[in-house]
Amino acid sequence: MTGHHLAQLNVGRLRHPLGDPRSAGFADALAPINALADAAPGFVWRLVDEDGSDATGLRPFGDDTLINMSVWESREALWEFTYRSDHLAFLRGRRDWFEAPGGPHLALWWIPAGHVPTQEEAVERLAHLRAHGPTAYAFTFREDFAPQDA
Repeated sequence: MTGHHLAQLNVGRLRHPLGDPRSAGFADALAPINALADAAPGFVWRLVDEDGSDATGLRPFGDDTLINMSVWESREALWEFTYRSDHLAFLRGRRDWFEAPGGPHLALWWIPAGHVPTQEEAVERLAHLRAHGPTAYAFTFREDFAPQDA
């Protein structure tokens, strides 16, 4: 396989535990939003936990920080899903469910097509973005870096 895909990690610290009624709007929307992503043009892969439905059971930060990680064929495909689909209404509710981030909460990076990023890799990319700002190694939608061969 040749070419590149775009990996993304998005993190958020919950205001209330998942079982709390104040988090119900988020929890209830997870399956439909994940199905929307799975069917979106340019979608390649998303991280799921052992039950195969979502990644809410995975906690690489060891606290109430949830992660979402996926791979897309292009930056444009991820942008279209994020900001031009029904996902946008879900995104607009994030302040109801998540604390305001104290720094970057989204990291994007290019990977060789066919590579499945690990949680450790994603955490490292976000840490790099937080420490060094946007670079070709890890960036956000506000920057545009071309894929680089390793």
